[in-house]
Amino acid sequence: MEYVSLDIIVCLKRVPDTETRVRFSDGATAIEPEGVKYIVSPYDEFALEAALRTTEAGEEGQVTVMTLGNEDSQETLRVALAAGADQAVLLRVQGSVTMDGLATAKALAAELETREDQLVLFGVKAADDDQQQVGPMVATLLGRPCASNVTSFEVNGGVIRCNRGVEGGTEVVEMDLPAVVTLTKGAFELRYPSLKGIMAAKRKPLDVKDADLPASRLVVQRLDYPPERAEGRILGEGAEAVPELVRLLRDEANVL
Repeated sequence: MEYVSLDIIVCLKRVPDTETRVRFSDGATAIEPEGVKYIVSPYDEFALEAALRTTEAGEEGQVTVMTLGNEDSQETLRVALAAGADQAVLLRVQGSVTMDGLATAKALAAELETREDQLVLFGVKAADDDQQQVGPMVATLLGRPCASNVTSFEVNGGVIRCNRGVEGGTEVVEMDLPAVVTLTKGAFELRYPSLKGIMAAKRKPLDVKDADLPASRLVVQRLDYPPERAEGRILGEGAEAVPELVRLLRDEANVL
């Protein structure tokens, strides 16, 4: 397999830890940040590991990580630098990042079109809003081919060969570079940063740029907690409980 010198940029998002118990503020339209631990979105971790392995397999090339956020997002970028990324870019905005995927994509694309990275990687979606829009939108704005929901890929010369899981098999997509790929769970699990990597992250370049974030056209009207589960019901024991269970599944749950 022939790998070319490849510069890769990975777009990361800072999200609340998936195990954090969140509280709402501002009239139940936003998450209360006080006491919330923030992490790199898990799907973006797959993208970062994919980038690190790809450049390690070649003789040259570097990995840049980039995020759109406020000053606190530098912590997220340092985590990625400790894992092995070479440099970082913070597109700084005031306040919180919009949930409008197109506004985010426009801000990222404005920076990406000034760079010469041959491959742009995203997680397939962010863990907080669960959207799958930003990566394909960025590709469209840049006029580059895009493969989404990719589990693994290989770069050979100027071509990237992507594997996508589909029902009953694997779909293979080949694209010319430069290209955009969004990663899902598959071949790439992010490595643990070493002590050497953590110390080195403090010296790696982190460029802060003020970003022009378009006005959001998406309005969050209300956030709700998941409904509480109804109490369980014990119908009986053994085979004698089966008829009543079947009746309830058919007449109340409407699943039969």
